[in-house]
Amino acid sequence: MPYENYQPVVEVTRGSIVESVHFGALVVVDATGQVLASWGDPQTVTYLRSSAKPFQALPFVEMGGMEHFNLSDKDLALMCSSHSGMDEHVATVQGMQSKFNVSESDLLCGTQVPSHEATAEALLMRGEKPTPNRHNCSGKHTGMLGLARLQSQPLADYVNPAHPIQVSILQAFSEMCGLLPEEVVVGIDGCSAPNFAVPLYNAALAFARLADPHDLPARREGALHRIFHAMTAYPDMVAGPGRFDTRLMQAAGGVIVSKGGAEGYQGMALAPGLLGKGILGVGIAFKVSDGDYPDRARPVISVEMLRQLGALTDSQTAQLSMYLPRPIYNFRKLEVGMIRTCFMLEKRPVYYGA
Repeated sequence: MPYENYQPVVEVTRGSIVESVHFGALVVVDATGQVLASWGDPQTVTYLRSSAKPFQALPFVEMGGMEHFNLSDKDLALMCSSHSGMDEHVATVQGMQSKFNVSESDLLCGTQVPSHEATAEALLMRGEKPTPNRHNCSGKHTGMLGLARLQSQPLADYVNPAHPIQVSILQAFSEMCGLLPEEVVVGIDGCSAPNFAVPLYNAALAFARLADPHDLPARREGALHRIFHAMTAYPDMVAGPGRFDTRLMQAAGGVIVSKGGAEGYQGMALAPGLLGKGILGVGIAFKVSDGDYPDRARPVISVEMLRQLGALTDSQTAQLSMYLPRPIYNFRKLEVGMIRTCFMLEKRPVYYGA
């Protein structure tokens, strides 16, 4: 991952000087593959991490899993989620597991303390240890077990890259990105499932097709429409209260899918027409080179990108004001600096021909 691929995207000031800088690479692509805007190198190859989840759920939906197991869009949203481990998230996961005839013990994602502080505190007060269903990836893993049931494949070792369901997932993901499976770099995610590294351009293309699959085969088109709708209809399932993906999708009102991933990755899918009359669906992918711990750069970059693209109204921007350039306060509540973006997207003309 060459460092020259990245350009400054966020500055953190203290007093009159810039104290810290986050670097990143950003790209905006439409459903035909045209690059509409960029900053840094769009060909930067990096892992999507959890931003890949909508595409990891695609084979299950495409093969009729929703109908076969009588699942709801709320279930599907959780399948695409990095949820907060709340009781509602766990109950939804348990409902899917019951329909798939699998159990929590089948999950290979490991355990994790819920990111929702009140839930984590409640577990601690009860002396209850987190179990795999509390893991932020339990919806994705349950969906993978559902795919194994749907394909009559073994549940054991379902995260093995050679397992038939993972072969199906890689095939679908690579097609969405406009690549061959062998062109996708496969690694192992924090939850032990395979994860994918591709150029930012190709990931943005996949998100654009999620938003606007009109030229894809009918079965895939229908599956992508359902995933887009499920995520935007149930944004609280995709992340959780107070988290950026949920807040952005709530503010956008059904026309933007937002899905972050670990180590500073962000993907977004913008519905057709959002950037102007006649503009097709658009995908955004970007990476913050330092991993963006603890997520202070990604939200402000995302909102600024959408603002520069004209994708947000004034009212929507106001709802996301906590992610605009803002002052930094010390422990005595004194203003000591600012976090602010420092990039200007390099826009390109859109051409759709006659």
